Amino acid sequence: MQTTRKAKIVLEDGTVLEGESFGSERSVAGEVVFNTAMTGYPESLTDPSYAGQVLVSTYPLVGNYGVPQRGTDGRGLSLNYESEKIHVEALVVADYSRDYSHWKADRSLADWLEDEGVPAVTGIDTRALTKVLREHGSMKGKVIIEGCDEPAWVDPNADNLVARVSCREVIEYAGGSKVVVLVDCGVKHNIIRCLLRRGVTVVRVPWDYDFNTLRWDGLFISNGPGDPSLCGVAVENIRRALDAGKPVCGICMGNQLLSQAAGATTYKLKYGHRGHNQPVRRVGTDRCYITSQNHGFAVDDTRLGNDWAPLFTNMNDGTNEGIRHKVKPFFSAQFHPEAASGPTDTDFIFDEFTSLL
Repeated sequence: MQTTRKAKIVLEDGTVLEGESFGSERSVAGEVVFNTAMTGYPESLTDPSYAGQVLVSTYPLVGNYGVPQRGTDGRGLSLNYESEKIHVEALVVADYSRDYSHWKADRSLADWLEDEGVPAVTGIDTRALTKVLREHGSMKGKVIIEGCDEPAWVDPNADNLVARVSCREVIEYAGGSKVVVLVDCGVKHNIIRCLLRRGVTVVRVPWDYDFNTLRWDGLFISNGPGDPSLCGVAVENIRRALDAGKPVCGICMGNQLLSQAAGATTYKLKYGHRGHNQPVRRVGTDRCYITSQNHGFAVDDTRLGNDWAPLFTNMNDGTNEGIRHKVKPFFSAQFHPEAASGPTDTDFIFDEFTSLL
């Protein structure tokens, strides 16, 4: 008979919910956020945008299809995940399924979490927990495992999380005559895959690398975690790149950094957008898309320069979902068009970018 340790999640407002441990048996602290996706936990857990966060799944059943093999392709990109490791601080679910079945399953979610040192809690009333987070906003929290020392409170947004998850050196993925510099702020591997499928060479550089010294035909700015206002070096490099007039595209954090380079500011959302069901409208049209998102900050597009305009708007709360330059080939999306996992309605973003090269 399998034995488990008691575990609990504690929020900074005093909320305590008790359950059982099913991952690594250690206590951690971070920012508690929720995701409304029904599937895709291997992709979400390996998304670098979740660095520093305790992830709550609103969908009650988690683990029923296990996790696939790690594996990499000939370019060193993960076959089934979105980065080289799990990035969440901890996982919180209502009902963990220890029995799993899927044709690609290699092992259980619990085994994977334990191998990577990530704690997890099951038996939590995630509906009640999500209601607290929606009412009061994302909060600092702790996952405390029975018998383990209680950690100190941590505010991950006070640190430059982009610097934590970015690559450390320049990496080239050969693919064609056109060269796209990819600023790695915590890039998901499917962004790289989407660019390579369109026949371009991708040069992946660290977040603070001065890519203006390189030869490139287009600039792509990736997703990433935390507060974009801490990435001033990247913003300055992007601002200088705009003077070249070459195509520029950003996703998620990339939208926020491009917007800062265009004169806008960013601010923290109450509880962020995390899930596969965020409706987005293209400005000036009645065309709407269902998008995958994962971010806790947003752009104040009223502060954009006169040469810029909003490109997409969130239909739920009216927040900015992308910007464009009125004349030059610069644009961005706050959502994830590569959508791993999630809907692929907006995959055309990569076609629009590569067609400009």
